[in-house]
Amino acid sequence: MVNAALPSSVLFACTYNAIRSPMAEALLKRYHGTRIFVDSVGVRDGEIDPFVIVVMNEIGIDLSRHHSKCFEDLEDTSFDLVVSLSPEAQHSAVEMTRTMACDVEFWHTFDPTALEGSRDVMLSGFRTVRDWLDRRIRDRFPVIGSPAV
Repeated sequence: MVNAALPSSVLFACTYNAIRSPMAEALLKRYHGTRIFVDSVGVRDGEIDPFVIVVMNEIGIDLSRHHSKCFEDLEDTSFDLVVSLSPEAQHSAVEMTRTMACDVEFWHTFDPTALEGSRDVMLSGFRTVRDWLDRRIRDRFPVIGSPAV
């Protein structure tokens, strides 16, 4: 059974498409597979953060092949929902959707690169963001029945 309230397409946006938005994209794909078209972008180009690869691998998601892209790289902007994860991305999302019938949500998400410390401290911060996004995604996009493949 599919939840009728689910959007058919979601775009996650953050500052560099290197941490928060790739995590969110991968998590939503894990729960809804092809039920929802999911993509992610950044305001600026970046490269996937190595800590993201580690903490996502811990839960069985491989992001080692993720290629960062920015709003200008989008081939299609026909999304039902844009979820921005940073203030800068929120501004870009509002600009992009000004003339579109598209909902925009702002999920202010901590940037773990603000942390300083040992590898363990950094990994803990990235895990916190991953787990927060996971809970938020499961709440916002509930899975009815078993996850899609």
